[in-house]
Formats: sequence, C-alpha cells, structure tokens
Amino acid sequence: MAKESMKAREVKRAKTVAKYAEKRKALKEAGDYEALQKLPKNASPIRMHNRCKLTGRPKGYMRQFGISRVPFREMANKGLIPGVRKASW
Repeated sequence: MAKESMKAREVKRAKTVAKYAEKRKALKEAGDYEALQKLPKNASPIRMHNRCKLTGRPKGYMRQFGISRVPFREMANKGLIPGVRKASW
C-alpha cells in the first residue's frame, strides 16, 4: 500500500489541474508564456501520475482498468473482472 500522503498529494494535484485547465488553455492560445509560468507548478497536467485505485501503487498501472498489475491478477483469477480470463493454449 502507498502512503496516504502520496495518495492525497495526487488527489490535490488533480484538483489543481482541473481548476486551472481553462486558464492554461486560454494562455496557451494567446501565446502568453510568461503568465503561464506564473501559474502553480501542479497546475500542469504533466505532473499527474497514474496510481492504482485500490492500493495506490504507482508502478505497473493498467489504464484500461485503473488498477495495478497485482490487484488485477488477483481479481482476474477470482473472476471479478468481466471479460478477462487466464490464457491457456
């Protein structure tokens, strides 16, 4: 499990990105890069990092499911993810 502070930091970043999205878009279209630099660093969407919704794990993240490989494997083996089954040939 990830530290709660790391999960909270990502949530805070997501809120900041959403808050400044329109302003960033307008400044980029206008070409006003000095004003763009004055916005908070965390307002940039590039600073976001995908994390597992269940464990908060930052690595091994699967975008299609929103979870990392460890809980994905457990859930797939239990049959909790529709349309996913273990390969056998």
